[in-house]
Amino acid sequence: MLKGILLVIICYFIGSIPFSYIFPRIFTHVDVRSKGSGNVGATNVFRTVGIKVAVLALAGDLLKGVLAAWIGTSFASGWLLVFCCMAAVIGHCYPIFLKFKGGKAVATAGGIVLFLMPKIGLTLLLLFICIVYVSRYVSLGSVTIATFLPITAMLAAQPPEYVILSWLLAGLVVYRHRENIVRLRNGTESRLRDPA
Repeated sequence: MLKGILLVIICYFIGSIPFSYIFPRIFTHVDVRSKGSGNVGATNVFRTVGIKVAVLALAGDLLKGVLAAWIGTSFASGWLLVFCCMAAVIGHCYPIFLKFKGGKAVATAGGIVLFLMPKIGLTLLLLFICIVYVSRYVSLGSVTIATFLPITAMLAAQPPEYVILSWLLAGLVVYRHRENIVRLRNGTESRLRDPA
């Protein structure tokens, strides 16, 4: 029990590392919380400081998910694996280092899916790229692949804990994008090429 609690706490702190805040501060001295949408995520980094720093931020956020999934599979299983992965994503969304104001879960959740279910992860990544390329809405791509994740996991007959994790990840991503969904419906959401 103590080992499990410790692993979950470690994964939360890993998820709390705010790469989308750290890299812009290091390379451009910009606090992304005061620019663009104010969101601590790779999309806002791209809009406010450019693609090079955004790629670093995205890689860092993906790595958090990969590392949490690796910890979960290496030192745990079943529900504890689910808890470890969710702890990292919750840490990304509600990081202790930024007063619990973080990103929207997509990249860290993506790292988890790519590690645990690589074929599904790559398929959803291609779908995401196509949607964003055509629509220019990152939020639309994010919500769409989140919606398809648990359905795809079930159709692919993934282990029960992976399916449950997929539903939890999808729910959190959609919840974190609730304001984006409203703006999409109203036609006021910023496209990728637009200034935030």
